[in-house]
Amino acid sequence: MKKINIKTIMSLVLFVGLIYSCSDDFVEVSPTSDNSEDFFNNQKDYEDALIGAYDLLQSTYLNVMLGEIASDNTLAGGESATDVLGIQEIDDMTHTPLNAQLRDIWSWMYAGVNRANYILEFKDKTDFTGKDVILAEATFLRAYYYFELVKWFGDVPLAVDKRIQFGEQFNIDRTPKADVYAQIEADLTYAASILPYTRTTPGRVTKGAAQALLGKAFLYQDKFDEAATVLENLIQNGPYDLVSDYKSIFEEAGENNIESVFEVQYFEGQGAGFGCLQCSEGNVAVGFNGVRAYTGPDYSSGFSFNVPVQEVVDAFQAGDLRKDVAILDIDAWATATGATYGTGYEHTGYFNRKYIPRTRSSNAQGDRNLTNPNNYRAIRFADVLLMAAEAFNRSSSPNDTKAQAYLNRVRERAFGNSSNNISATGTTLYNNILDERRVELVGEGHRFFDLVRTGRAAQEINGFQAGKHELFPIPEIEISLAGNRWAQNPNY
Repeated sequence: MKKINIKTIMSLVLFVGLIYSCSDDFVEVSPTSDNSEDFFNNQKDYEDALIGAYDLLQSTYLNVMLGEIASDNTLAGGESATDVLGIQEIDDMTHTPLNAQLRDIWSWMYAGVNRANYILEFKDKTDFTGKDVILAEATFLRAYYYFELVKWFGDVPLAVDKRIQFGEQFNIDRTPKADVYAQIEADLTYAASILPYTRTTPGRVTKGAAQALLGKAFLYQDKFDEAATVLENLIQNGPYDLVSDYKSIFEEAGENNIESVFEVQYFEGQGAGFGCLQCSEGNVAVGFNGVRAYTGPDYSSGFSFNVPVQEVVDAFQAGDLRKDVAILDIDAWATATGATYGTGYEHTGYFNRKYIPRTRSSNAQGDRNLTNPNNYRAIRFADVLLMAAEAFNRSSSPNDTKAQAYLNRVRERAFGNSSNNISATGTTLYNNILDERRVELVGEGHRFFDLVRTGRAAQEINGFQAGKHELFPIPEIEISLAGNRWAQNPNY
């Protein structure tokens, strides 16, 4: 997605990044008019603002990486125990309200909310053909950013169809998460009613993306009947399917394929620096996940963060074709190819093969560790099938036959046959579905939140304290900027 920066969107201090980016140039372009009220005079103004709202999706690389590191799938890794201290703290469950990476997530997601709300604040200003689709996309994006905020922080300030202006932080309270979810549901229902299933531009929001995220929001609230209804509608009426070759999903040729319900677009055209990671058009997490000091075929080096543990490797059953796609056993790979590599902190011998740097052209631009062009498959059809299986299994009138069918559809691709299909029902089937989510989606940032929403985090994650770590702390600077009126999340 091409970057566009809109001066008036980023005029705030609170919620829109608390801008500590590389320079003011990141948030400013030559204005087309004197102030924000004079913008949105034509279709191009709306389209440009929409690109700005999409742009913050690229910063969700951090949400994805930490969604693995906080879970039992991976360790923080890196160079040493103090390499990006905030990441190490989240891995060890010792994070505090001063954690820099949590502040980034809060700030960047609210920047996305405010950019979407900027469009919706002026939704009635200028009419043109196709405006309803632009407004539906902006509404989806607002829901997407709020979904990230509510799953990380719980109760969060809620603004609808208006920007949060500087000074208003003294009067805005945290909104109960049930109300935030209600707004997310309303936004996604509206977006699904307007958007088509297919778009000509890769990465643009579709009806299917809205339905899938709505189903996920229902699951996170244990609204299983509602989740089953919307996900079944998507499965039966959408254009999606599983690709036959699991490995192809995560290669460049597999981007935006028939399994991709929603995909965050990255490219290597612009670089970034460690002083402004959100400036990168590339997938920063990919470089962080890479093998340290690697020399050899197919891949390039990185910083050895987010390293899978033996437990998740062992979670794959014998004959599961996904294992070698998801996990790079660096010792076996080096023996087979002659590759060489270095080791970092908490080296396990395994790497997240889905999202590590691939070999790139000698003409690739920018810092190669920060501008990797690997798209993030935010919602895959396999995820939709497994969510639907869970919803049908746990609905008020369980339909385990349908739950088995959707679960086994995923497993038949994983094993290349039907010999490993699941025939269990009830609680055993539920456990099978959750186990399948782990191995199907490993490395994709979902595991921590799956454990929390299903009540299993305390028994699976070392250091996790029930009643505390289900949520992350509100950044202390945000509480201070709100006049110390907000209560912190419990036990922080």
